[in-house]
Amino acid sequence: MQSSDTTKYIIHCKLNADGVIERPDIVGAIFGQTEGLLGSDLDLRDLQKTGRIGRIEVIVNTKGGKTKGNIHIPSSLDRIETSILAASLETIDRVGPCTAKIEVSQIEDVRATKRKQIVDRAKIILTEMFDENLPESQEIAEEVRQSVRIEEMEYYGKNKIPCGPNVLDSDAIIVVEGRADVLNLLRYGIKNTICVGGTNVPPEVAELTKKKTVTAFTDGDRGGKLIIKELMQVADIDYVARAPDGKSVEDLVQREIVRALRQKVPVEQVIDAYSIEGSAKSATPVAKKSRITRVPKRKERAKPEVARQTSKLIKLAEPIERKESRHRPERRSQSRRSYPPEASRFNQHSEELTGTLSARLLDDKDKVISETSVRDLVNTLKNSEDKIKSVVFDGVITQRILDIASSKGIENLVGVKRGNIVKNPTSVKVYTAQGA
Repeated sequence: MQSSDTTKYIIHCKLNADGVIERPDIVGAIFGQTEGLLGSDLDLRDLQKTGRIGRIEVIVNTKGGKTKGNIHIPSSLDRIETSILAASLETIDRVGPCTAKIEVSQIEDVRATKRKQIVDRAKIILTEMFDENLPESQEIAEEVRQSVRIEEMEYYGKNKIPCGPNVLDSDAIIVVEGRADVLNLLRYGIKNTICVGGTNVPPEVAELTKKKTVTAFTDGDRGGKLIIKELMQVADIDYVARAPDGKSVEDLVQREIVRALRQKVPVEQVIDAYSIEGSAKSATPVAKKSRITRVPKRKERAKPEVARQTSKLIKLAEPIERKESRHRPERRSQSRRSYPPEASRFNQHSEELTGTLSARLLDDKDKVISETSVRDLVNTLKNSEDKIKSVVFDGVITQRILDIASSKGIENLVGVKRGNIVKNPTSVKVYTAQGA
């Protein structure tokens, strides 16, 4: 008898006979009519004796003087021999006293059936058995991460301001809004962060910003903008980074944090966008000159009170002005910028762009080809196919802009001031406002 452990294929046949026959008649016909047909190597009796063919199963049903049935023959032969054996069964035309017809309907691969069963069972095991332990493992891992982050968190100053462990040792720091923001950045290995705890910036943080290169990293909402405005008044920040619109820093994943910090903007390029608008009528010329003196003024107060507060703020602002000349352009009381005589033809463009944070691309006749924002200037220059000869913009001339201008054949760059430029190509003339 054929062992089920060695069965590779099962031959499925259908039987139709014109008469009443039984199982022994069908088995006898199979052995008798195929004997000697395929030679000694494929003789059914010899194959069954050696265990290469299993027990022949027959299921018959007699109705109305006719017999129908199914025949199943297990085989451990290879695919070719099994196919030959199956084809030989269709040569049987009589079973007992009746005419009959046998037709092979299917050859089942037992191993493929077992593989399908394995796959189906593995799916059930994976979904039903592993799922019960998976949340627990995630909770353990998250608990460990949370404890590590809390252990790494330190506190700065007498007010115990949450910060990362590298705030004091690092030359550059990131100022965020709250404790949750510090924890999220610690989660991704950013350890030079400190929070302000809202719109009321602690004096310790304001003092710390004088000694470091500072990036303000706030939420992408109105509250984040207000915090940047206050930091520009009471602290000394160098760059501004924002979370995507509508998102908080504490909710960002690693790639979003890295993208936002890479897209940080020098504070001098956004100073007008984040300046607090006071009462234009009550603002004094001194207040226009310094960013720190631009504070909201209550309309119900009398003008003498406004003047006294402005004077007091100017005195408080004097020690914070230490890095002003190095990082930010002076806010001149004059509305016109003065350029060298050889760049006087760009004066009109510069005057129209003042305070807009925009840039104009000019042709060889100083006519405007296109206009874009300072933030998009680098990409615009890279992708432009126009013959640009001059660029006038309301921003800082950086080494990157200068290199792109040189590669694009641009002859003149006109900006508010020069940034940290190491190499100045001879093919590009750089003009800045006198005194900038």
